[in-house]
Amino acid sequence: MIGLEALPPLRDVVRAHGLDARKSLGQNFLFDLNLTRKIARSTGALEGVTVIEIGPGPGGLTRTLLEEGAARVIAIEADRRFIPPLEEIAACAGGRLTVTHGDALAIDLAALAGNAPTRVIANLPYNVATALIVAWLKAEPWPPWWQVLAVMVQREVALRIVATPSERAAYGRLAVLAGWRAKSRLLFDVPAAAFTPPPKVTSSLLRIEPRLKPLACDAGALERVTAAAFGQRRKMLRQSLKRLGIDPMVLIEAAGVEPTSRAEEVPIDAFTAMARTLVKGERPSMRHQGDR
Repeated sequence: MIGLEALPPLRDVVRAHGLDARKSLGQNFLFDLNLTRKIARSTGALEGVTVIEIGPGPGGLTRTLLEEGAARVIAIEADRRFIPPLEEIAACAGGRLTVTHGDALAIDLAALAGNAPTRVIANLPYNVATALIVAWLKAEPWPPWWQVLAVMVQREVALRIVATPSERAAYGRLAVLAGWRAKSRLLFDVPAAAFTPPPKVTSSLLRIEPRLKPLACDAGALERVTAAAFGQRRKMLRQSLKRLGIDPMVLIEAAGVEPTSRAEEVPIDAFTAMARTLVKGERPSMRHQGDR
């Protein structure tokens, strides 16, 4: 069997297939082998692990994940142009690489992973990165199907995910959702010059690990509370929460925060307390509607 070492350099593959990175699809190629190794190793040893990679492009990180010993790599690629070079890697991977053409947002990744310990390691396309991370954070049941996420995103997105109330400019709905269900940290930055073509922004590798027992809370209610609070983030909570259709003071008192607080000052546990109270406050009217 031909091994991975027989594959030509990635730049040659890109040239041979006439590939280019398309800005409309958030694509940027990463040819630096030192960087792909650093990304592949960011979650620890890969032996016995299934890795899901979103947006592999010509397969630079894909090759490294296989070389680092991943038991199985599932590569999800929406751009059909990259399927042939990925299949060339699969032909040399001894059955360890599965190439799937499709939109990662529309694919049941949990079903693809099966019961194997699974990690997502990917240089995410910029245009779908936030939507994918939110979907993974909202996975049900919880704990989720993934053990850890190690994803390359725009630095701005990474900072919004790891933000706390002490970083008011970045702290928002995404930080609350991520902080409620997971522990996130920024591992390292990658300059634009490392990519081909170079994007106009710095990228960051973000590591996200699920909290096995997050604070009890309904995800939908939490989204509604944070949407109301951060949707009018310049207003005090006693004003911004009125749109929820319940006395704001009931929510504020349950959270133990000041009515004059603004969303950017409110910690995650206070938001989850408000979400729980919102659900309780709505239940009587919901039962009444069901009796009609």
